[in-house]
Amino acid sequence: MEWYLKVLKQHYFDFNGRARRKEYWMYTLVNIIVIVALQILAHMVPALAIVGGIYGLAVLLPGLGVTARRLHDVGKSGWFMLLAFVPIVGLYLIYLLVQDSEAGSNAYGANPKA
Repeated sequence: MEWYLKVLKQHYFDFNGRARRKEYWMYTLVNIIVIVALQILAHMVPALAIVGGIYGLAVLLPGLGVTARRLHDVGKSGWFMLLAFVPIVGLYLIYLLVQDSEAGSNAYGANPKA
């Protein structure tokens, strides 16, 4: 939960720098859990369906930001996120997101593991 809140509080609209693998995947895990919980609640109480839409809009920019910073951590541009829209080639994006950080500094900043 600490990593999720870090993305929301400290890096809400931050597309610069680098994000560790743990930061990205913990944010993604908590985000998926919240979305599933909201979907279950919306199914039980249809009036709560709007809450899921509001939550989705609220976490859109932090999600894009942490993904861009994660790609920076492996030495790629944030524009590589667009690979998600290409059917088979989009799998390469997942490959990049699970890679370990580049050792030392790169064009996007210092290694956050250091």
